[in-house]
Amino acid sequence: MAAALSNGTDREDEPAGRAPLPAEATWLRSIMADPRGGAMRRRLSIGIVRRLRALSGSADTVSGETTEALCNRLLVRASPAMWLACAAEILRRFTVADDAGKRTFLMLLAERYNADAERLTRAIERYRDDPAPERLAELHAASEPRRQQLLRRLNEAPDGTALLLAMRGALLEANRAMPGFSALDSDFAHLFAAWFNGGFLELRSLDWSAPGAVLARLMHYEAVHPIESWEALRARLEPADRRCYGFFHPRMGHEPLIFVEVALTAGIPTRIADLLAPERAPMDPEQADTAVFYSISNCQRALRGIPFGGPLIKQVMDLLRRELPSLRRAVTLSPMPGFAAWLRGQEAGDTELPGALERPDWHQDAALARRVQAPLMQAAARYLTTATGRAMDPVARFHLGNGARIEQLDWLGDLSGKGLGQSHGMMVNYLYDPARIDGNLNAFARDGTVMASEQVRRLAASPAPARLFGRVFGRE
Repeated sequence: MAAALSNGTDREDEPAGRAPLPAEATWLRSIMADPRGGAMRRRLSIGIVRRLRALSGSADTVSGETTEALCNRLLVRASPAMWLACAAEILRRFTVADDAGKRTFLMLLAERYNADAERLTRAIERYRDDPAPERLAELHAASEPRRQQLLRRLNEAPDGTALLLAMRGALLEANRAMPGFSALDSDFAHLFAAWFNGGFLELRSLDWSAPGAVLARLMHYEAVHPIESWEALRARLEPADRRCYGFFHPRMGHEPLIFVEVALTAGIPTRIADLLAPERAPMDPEQADTAVFYSISNCQRALRGIPFGGPLIKQVMDLLRRELPSLRRAVTLSPMPGFAAWLRGQEAGDTELPGALERPDWHQDAALARRVQAPLMQAAARYLTTATGRAMDPVARFHLGNGARIEQLDWLGDLSGKGLGQSHGMMVNYLYDPARIDGNLNAFARDGTVMASEQVRRLAASPAPARLFGRVFGRE
């Protein structure tokens, strides 16, 4: 292994210190990437060393071995104390390594710990001779890359789960041309899908009385509508008509994996400002008929592709229905982050771009807004119902993939700079109908069928102007 992932140990008498809030709030992911997180890295490393020294001298046994030798130890029979000592030492070295050292370790996993080729060949031949269930089980076991067993052993060490997230985070930041990148990433995703499934995670209701460490993380991880201050956070958590729920892993303390913010309303809202206005008057939750999921934030980039957003929404819906029988529907108030870029691509053949939409105050010109509204609503409906694959809106893909349907489009629903820039102010409500979720989900997964209300379908089917922007702005 490279010197960057050496077998040296940090001094225990170094001050633990406390990292600045951004490093603390992003926890291990930022600790690995943020140069200001050195104190936290030292503290984490020192903690692992202390645990090692409690393992009946095993730490002294493994401290002089190469990282590859430690990995090999994890693949053979040994005492639990020795396995744990090897795993903890590997994780300690990864924690303190620089970017080059981390990449070197990931390349070791990718190149040296694939499936045992000889064992796999024997299993294939045995299955061909006797295709019994037992032979199939042997074939399945032989085809598993050995690094999956390594990762399972590492997960058993103190702080192992969090540090494996840091490993995949480092992998995702690496060059995808790295030999074995896709296979190694698939192994991480395969294991994480089991370790972070919705039935295993802890659902917590989060309010203003939650621990400060959790509140700080909510502020940091909010990815849809930024929370600029503690007072703004309080306005989202304290009122009686607001709820917040998050999934937590039992081995990761106060670190959220994903959380959803909910507003209880009368009717389906069409403007995000109405939900977030600091001067608004809270309503009696008993009078609400709609639960609005207005912000869903994934907190761990290393868990990309792990499907626990759907289980979170379903569990929250069940909780709210039990708490408030008056609720008739569950909807979102969602952004359309890819709409403006998609629309520019649709008009790529025109010589004149819609300069008026680039004005930051175009929406304040009432006459112009009236001319723009109909064609942009039509375009938004087509975007949501016809774009597929990588061109599909990522928020739409998430909600449609979890069984929702497109309910209605919201004209000028988000007038923030971000909302105007990414979607010309458009927002959309997705409806979660418990009676139809499974059917919608299966149709979308089977053949990409997009479920939408009749209103949205009519908009999408409206004849498109020959030159949308030329007609709107009188540039024929």
